Amino acid sequence: MKNSILAIFAAAALVGCKKNETTATDNSADSLATVSTSDSATSRTTTDSAATASNTDATGKTASLSDQDKKFADAAAKGGLMEVMMGQLAASNASNATVKKLGEMMVKDHSKANDELKAWASTAGYTLPTSLDAEKQKKYDELKAKKGEEFDRAYTDLMVSDHKKDIAEFKKEASDGTEASLKSFAGKTVPTLEHHLMESEKAKDAVK
Repeated sequence: MKNSILAIFAAAALVGCKKNETTATDNSADSLATVSTSDSATSRTTTDSAATASNTDATGKTASLSDQDKKFADAAAKGGLMEVMMGQLAASNASNATVKKLGEMMVKDHSKANDELKAWASTAGYTLPTSLDAEKQKKYDELKAKKGEEFDRAYTDLMVSDHKKDIAEFKKEASDGTEASLKSFAGKTVPTLEHHLMESEKAKDAVK
């Protein structure tokens, strides 16, 4: 009889231990699940905050550009593209060696300037035009149709008139622009444009 009672108590104790172990395991699992959920929520919040901050920064930089800055950036992008395209034509279509050399210089220097402008636009979050406007496309098409000496005269005429205009626009941005990096780009590019004008005038005299 006594042995039976002891056996019953032992069995009850064993059940109680197993129940406590199960409860502890459940509580531990619940705690891990809570921590995991909390970490995921925190991660999502951090990611969302970073994305929002990034968008705000880009929008803020673009919003800080004045009408003068935007006008200049657009004109510089289209003008630089036209200089490269026309320079490529001169390198292949010109009959005069001086004109060919002028075209090669235009391709090299304006490609570099275009890359610098694109780098600025990427940092500022600004979208530059990637093709010529109707006026510049017409100039390019008309030049492309010319050959030999006629091409040489037309190309050098364009380079003289366009660079006079470019110099004025770049100087205006350097003095009147509001975005510091864009103003710096404009100012440091002016000497290159002035050199282009000088070489264009020499080439124009050579093909009169």
